[in-house]
Amino acid sequence: MEHEFWHERWAKDQIGFHEGSVNQYLHDHWPELAGQGTDAVFVPLCGKAQDMWWLHDRGHPVIGVELSSIACKDFFEEAQEKAQVQPGEPFTVFRHHELQLWCGDFFQLAPDDLKHTRLVYDRAALIALPPAMRKGYVDHLTAVIPDDTRILLITLDYDSTEMQGPPFNVSDQEVFELYGEDYDINHVVKRDMARDNPFAKRKGLRNGASESVFILRKK
Repeated sequence: MEHEFWHERWAKDQIGFHEGSVNQYLHDHWPELAGQGTDAVFVPLCGKAQDMWWLHDRGHPVIGVELSSIACKDFFEEAQEKAQVQPGEPFTVFRHHELQLWCGDFFQLAPDDLKHTRLVYDRAALIALPPAMRKGYVDHLTAVIPDDTRILLITLDYDSTEMQGPPFNVSDQEVFELYGEDYDINHVVKRDMARDNPFAKRKGLRNGASESVFILRKK
């Protein structure tokens, strides 16, 4: 998937993957991941997810990385908040107190960029990528986050003959294959999504779908 694909989706407002509210799995399982601490959080391929305000409001410094400048601008405008914009290469940084959106290519991140983060929230990064790109994504994520970082990962699985992503289907088995070598994996939730669920119905998933939540700890 080329950069132009995502730029076009945002330009045409084709963002059905965007949740307009805080993700319920984040709300329910964040304490299990983060405890009572306020460690810095990295949100890859973050879009304009409201989840980042939720994390920020709980005292976490947040760094989100997003390719689309439209998403970065909308994120602050829709919250009626102003951001300081620092143009640069490879990232233009939108900053509001301890919440930063880095506009640019995830694969340009370096370990020094995330040296202070200890938590990762991935609701829409892994499932945004087609199969051929997922190992590269996981390898790069593993390379740039510090040791002992913890990840809250949310995935979606469905019959791929019924729908063409994004979001793409990622099986539980694939999660273990992608992360098993470098992470301890706790599969904390698997929930069936009935075919009359609004998302499944809108996408024509006659066989429904399932969602899984994982807590990963980098070894």
